[in-house]
Amino acid sequence: MVFQTALGWVGVVSSAKGLRRLILPLTSRGEVLSAIGNSCLCVGGGISDLSTDLPQRLQRYFSGERVDFRARLDLSGATRFRQDVWEITRSIPYGQTRSYGWVAEQLGAPKATRAVGRALGKNPLPVVIPCHRVVRSDGGLGGFSGGLEMKRLLLNLEKSYLSV
Repeated sequence: MVFQTALGWVGVVSSAKGLRRLILPLTSRGEVLSAIGNSCLCVGGGISDLSTDLPQRLQRYFSGERVDFRARLDLSGATRFRQDVWEITRSIPYGQTRSYGWVAEQLGAPKATRAVGRALGKNPLPVVIPCHRVVRSDGGLGGFSGGLEMKRLLLNLEKSYLSV
């Protein structure tokens, strides 16, 4: 499913099990379709199976409104470690940030900060799994699969990162 938001075109891919992938805002519908590629062809089910209002919730979120993204996720194919990192990341409240070290500590593996960063870099559902809320312990942004400008934008949207 591809639709327009205040920040650009967004894509969502789902299966019968849950949400599988979210494409962050891009400038055109074609760019989103290209980013989705064949993933929509190999996944059964549809967004209507899960949440008919997901496009509206994403539109509200990208317009600066606080939105709850609790939904079933289809994280099949991801390692248990990645799934654990993503579940911890989902617990970070809207408008707040946590460090990569904090996520590693929650896992019981305080030295795994780099592995946490790599797992977040593979997050297929940014915003739903709010990896943009994870920053470096020194206050730096760290990385983001959608690019640092998008990370800044999302943090500013949530007004959680005041020093950007």
